[in-house]
Amino acid sequence: MSEEAHRVFDAMEALGQIADPVERARVLTEVLKGLPAHNRRLKEARQATFQELLARPGATLRSVGIELGINHGSVQDIAKGYSGSGTKRPRTPPPSLSDGSST
Repeated sequence: MSEEAHRVFDAMEALGQIADPVERARVLTEVLKGLPAHNRRLKEARQATFQELLARPGATLRSVGIELGINHGSVQDIAKGYSGSGTKRPRTPPPSLSDGSST
């Protein structure tokens, strides 16, 4: 785990160590209320970073996936802003049955 991630998790762990239970409850509630907004910003920052990685000359979904140690499909999903199960992704429209000519 990176030093930065470790510091974030250490800080979160420290919240549970606040001696005064009233203060601990207030702080934990405050942090939990703010998490959704921070989570959204983290996801947006991650998506932008993946797009930046893919914009490098010669970068492919596979090469970025190998570099990060994740599946190339995950790279694509994150770069497009998808999260969660595939049921939340926009459906691809079925191919048109007409060839474009009028009868």
